[in-house]
Amino acid sequence: MKKILIIQTAFIGDVILATPLIEKLKRFYPSSKIDFLLRKGNEGLLREHPKVNEVLIWDKQKSKYNTLAKLGRIVRRNDYDLLINLQRFASSGLLTTSSGAAEKIGFSKNPFSFAYTRKFPHVIDQEMHEVHRNLSLIEHLTDHQFQKPVLYPSAADYRKIAQYTQWPFITISPASVWFTKQFPAEKWVELIDQIKPDWRIYLLGAPGDLDVCAAIKEKSVHTGVHLLAGELNFLQSAALMESARMNYANDSAPLHMASAVNAPVTAVFCSTIPEFGFGPLSDDSRVVQTTEDLKCRPCGLHGKKSCPQGHFKCAHTIDTSQMLPS
Repeated sequence: MKKILIIQTAFIGDVILATPLIEKLKRFYPSSKIDFLLRKGNEGLLREHPKVNEVLIWDKQKSKYNTLAKLGRIVRRNDYDLLINLQRFASSGLLTTSSGAAEKIGFSKNPFSFAYTRKFPHVIDQEMHEVHRNLSLIEHLTDHQFQKPVLYPSAADYRKIAQYTQWPFITISPASVWFTKQFPAEKWVELIDQIKPDWRIYLLGAPGDLDVCAAIKEKSVHTGVHLLAGELNFLQSAALMESARMNYANDSAPLHMASAVNAPVTAVFCSTIPEFGFGPLSDDSRVVQTTEDLKCRPCGLHGKKSCPQGHFKCAHTIDTSQMLPS
């Protein structure tokens, strides 16, 4: 096995949950060159990754299909021995089937999976982590052992965050793409105001999350709240999480970022449930969710733009006192 390509062009968390394949394939085929194809904006996750040969980037926002055609030519020219497609949408399936790879593996939900060398089911309705589902694609090439996600912050990343680690601190990543996955700002404030006053609290996120973080800081009476949204890149955020007393995140990418550096993490699940397979994997991890028996929960596999019932009880009934760090 000389040349391998992994395709995962979904969101940040999906790329992180694909990294176990890199680890296992490199362990079983140490002389192989592993490339990774992802969407533009996520490439920072694999920057200077010691086990990735090349990162191919698909710019979905700019001439989506023209760039897909260009990628197709690059993939064919690279002449891969093995291509593993973790995406279940037609565009990645077309790229896979036209790749010319000797072995093409993916999930049977992809409409082009009929042309794969091997295809496997992607089952959500059981208590199986997404990492297990991803690893199932290469069990015949490796083994049945579980592998956690792994990210590799650089020495420069650790130097960048050293200025923030001189005090006891926690991080909170309060935002989410989906409203019903996002713990309400007032609930984060409620939690923060119970934290020890001599602890620092760093609010993390992308530049677009700054308004949410600023609103939380403004409403909190805790004097140790600091805004870092937009200040740190993916790997710097992961490096900071590694040293935290606790990291708080929604059912979203920062949760998986913490898992990928084995950082302590408390995952808050509002409308979704960990049984879907996206729970934390750190050694020190816990899930917080409502204890009420809500017939409307879960309301879907993914988050929604608003609560279908209008009350958002799955979030508002979570007791923040159970979330306090020790």
